[in-house]
Amino acid sequence: MNVDGKPTRTIWVAGDGVVAIIDQTALPHAFVVRELRTAAEIARAIATMQVRGAPLIGATAAYGLWLAMRADASDAALAEAHALLLATRPTAVNLRWALDTVAGRLRGLAPAARAAAARAAADAIADEDVAINRAIGTHARALIEEIARQKGRAQVLTHCNAGWLATVDWGTALAGVYAAHDAGVPVHVWVDETRPRNQGAALTAWELGAHGIPHTVIVDNAGGHLMQRRQVDLAFVGTDRTTAAGDVVNKIGTYLKALAARDCGVPFYVAAPSPSIDWTIDDAERIPIEERSPDEVTTVAGTTAAGDSARVRVTPAGSAVCNPGFDVTPARLVTGIITERGIAEASREGLARLFPKRAAAAKGDGR
Repeated sequence: MNVDGKPTRTIWVAGDGVVAIIDQTALPHAFVVRELRTAAEIARAIATMQVRGAPLIGATAAYGLWLAMRADASDAALAEAHALLLATRPTAVNLRWALDTVAGRLRGLAPAARAAAARAAADAIADEDVAINRAIGTHARALIEEIARQKGRAQVLTHCNAGWLATVDWGTALAGVYAAHDAGVPVHVWVDETRPRNQGAALTAWELGAHGIPHTVIVDNAGGHLMQRRQVDLAFVGTDRTTAAGDVVNKIGTYLKALAARDCGVPFYVAAPSPSIDWTIDDAERIPIEERSPDEVTTVAGTTAAGDSARVRVTPAGSAVCNPGFDVTPARLVTGIITERGIAEASREGLARLFPKRAAAAKGDGR
């Protein structure tokens, strides 16, 4: 995607042993690039959500192993870096997938060959993410085009940020929106603010605005109202982990949007790159749901009229806080799962039809 007219990814190698990222905690008020040089710095960037979004977390962690191998390519260092990075965000399955992919390619190599191999593997993961998301966009674009042909414009509702900032490029839930807009298809996006971190209001609105796509920011509780008034044609969301049975773990609040969509007859689609599908789990209740800091709920960050950054308290001091980062949307509420290979029914059978080898391999493992 473009930033000030310049093609930009969310992560790139900026020099010998330097990984550059867009610091998403600074958006939308400032565009800041951070340079990371160690696995510990990569881990900190993931944990503090300077980088976030399941696909981008996976790619970033892969580069973390590369930086670790540059410093020490021993088996012990590989295991230590793998554990350090894996502990940063427990819910998104892309993290484990990317780390296991890179580590699996390194374990049989001599230490002297590991740094170069890790760099190549991380580059491949990043490039594959871009290709996967572009393909998802092609399939989602067809849904948007059909609505636009019928109504003159497609109205899309999205939750959290599953645009290009959540991936290496293109995005998942918004990939079809970008593809449709770039093809001249009239499309408008309703952007959930997505409390408590406001990824919709801060990140989705910023990237859509930068790309010139019409959008409107709404409070989280307005989505059902707009659906009732027939102002939403499609709902597109991303996923941090999708089970083999088609249940979807995504940003907290996704389940409520799916319930409203079902009641109002609005198609509810999940954009799921194949690395986000966890073939080892059928029961979503087994997935660890990240409990995040109470500060995200009790305070809110913004910019003052003078242009200064500020964080202010919005709850009474001493009130207890519960802050789960994700919820589970049952497969029965999902109209379809958009993957790079097409749109699948939200079920084990539907996903297996698109990914027969992966489904069979998981079944063969007794999982």
